[in-house]
Amino acid sequence: MDNEVYSHGHHESVVRAHAVRTAADSAPHLLPHLVPGQRILDVGCGPGSITLDLARQVASPDGAGRAVGVDRSEDVLATARARAAAEGVDNAGFETGNIYDLQYDDGAFDIAHAHQVLHHLADPVAAVRELRRVAAPGGLVSLREADYAAMSWFPQAPALDRWRDVYDAISRSNGAEPNAGRRLLSWAIDAGFDAAELEISASTWIHGNAEQRNGFGLGWAERSLHSSYAEQALERGIADQPALEEIAAGWRAWAADQSAVFIMPSVELIAHVGQD
Repeated sequence: MDNEVYSHGHHESVVRAHAVRTAADSAPHLLPHLVPGQRILDVGCGPGSITLDLARQVASPDGAGRAVGVDRSEDVLATARARAAAEGVDNAGFETGNIYDLQYDDGAFDIAHAHQVLHHLADPVAAVRELRRVAAPGGLVSLREADYAAMSWFPQAPALDRWRDVYDAISRSNGAEPNAGRRLLSWAIDAGFDAAELEISASTWIHGNAEQRNGFGLGWAERSLHSSYAEQALERGIADQPALEEIAAGWRAWAADQSAVFIMPSVELIAHVGQD
C-alpha cells in the first residue's frame, strides 16, 4: 500500500518533535522485556531516537544485540543514521521498508516494535500480522498508539478543538483511524493473536511546564501552518488559511499560559508470539 499518505509528513517541525522521544517515554511497556543480545525491529522509526535507545538496551559483548529501524522516508533515515554515528551507537541500523511487506525472513527478530504507527494506516490489522510474521516464536510484538479523542487540555480553547477536528478529518481522509488506542487490542486479535497472549497497559504524556508547552505548543503552531497538516487541510477543503492561522494562534496562546496542560494518553500492547 505504497499510496498511503502519512498524515504528519516530514516537515522539519515534525521531525524535530519526534527526535526528542526516548524509549523511556515512548516504550515503557517494552523496557522490562529487554535483555542484552536481542534483535529488535523498530518499524516507523522516523529520526531514530527510540531505535537508538533500544539498541543501547540490547547491546551485548558478542555483538548479537541489535536494533534495526525501518521507515518509508529515506530523508528521515539519513537523519537517524547521522545521529547513530554522532552518538557512537554501532549496533543500530536503518533501512527503508514497508510495514505491510517487510524484507525480513519469518521469525527474524526477537521483538517487532511499532510506536505511533498504526493510527496512520488504512489496514492496521495487516500491519500487525506482518509484525507477527517477522517476530520469532517465543518473541514479542510491541505496540503503542495514541487516541486523539481521549486527549484533553486546559484551558479550553475553540482553536484547539478545531485543531483536533481538522486532524481527525485529515486522518480519515487518508483512510486511517486517529482513535487507535482504544482499538489496539481488537486489531491484535484480528491479526491472529489469542487474547491470552496479550498484555495491555496505558501511559500518558503530559505537557505542563514551560519547556514542554513551548516544545509542544509552538511546535504545533508551526505544524498547523507549514507541515503536511496544513497542506492536506487546504488541498482537501478541510480548513482554509484563516482557520489554520486561528489554530496556530490558539496554540501560541496555549503555550504562553503558565497554567496550561495538555494530556495525551496512549494504549500499549505486548503480544507474545506462540511457539507453534
